[in-house]
Amino acid sequence: MNIDTNMFSSIDIATSGLRAYNKQMEVIGSNLANIQTTDAGNGQPYRRLIAEFRTADEEDIKGVELSDIIQDQSAFQRILQPGHPQADEEGYVSMPNVNWPTEMINLNMASRAYQANAAVLKRYQRMVESSLELLK
Repeated sequence: MNIDTNMFSSIDIATSGLRAYNKQMEVIGSNLANIQTTDAGNGQPYRRLIAEFRTADEEDIKGVELSDIIQDQSAFQRILQPGHPQADEEGYVSMPNVNWPTEMINLNMASRAYQANAAVLKRYQRMVESSLELLK
């Protein structure tokens, strides 16, 4: 009996997508949790994190995997808050380079991609169940 390996690679791709987008949602959650963190322990505000992905196999697409989590090097936001403990001599506070709307859009996209991968696995499960029913 010849088993089609494309069927299993589809499962691998969907599973790797679930893992990757779950990790991306964790990174986004970290960004949102630290949106007001003016000192991340190093005297600097929290820097936004970005999850980078790559194909799991360079020669053949077999899914996606987390390549790296990098810090966004864009400029910090500065707001005028003279009474804040981290305010400079002009009264400005450097705030994290996290943008709420951007993170919410990224979270929505990651959530939809996660749902799409879960739907692929659910359809595969139904297909297998139907095939088993036919074999009875």
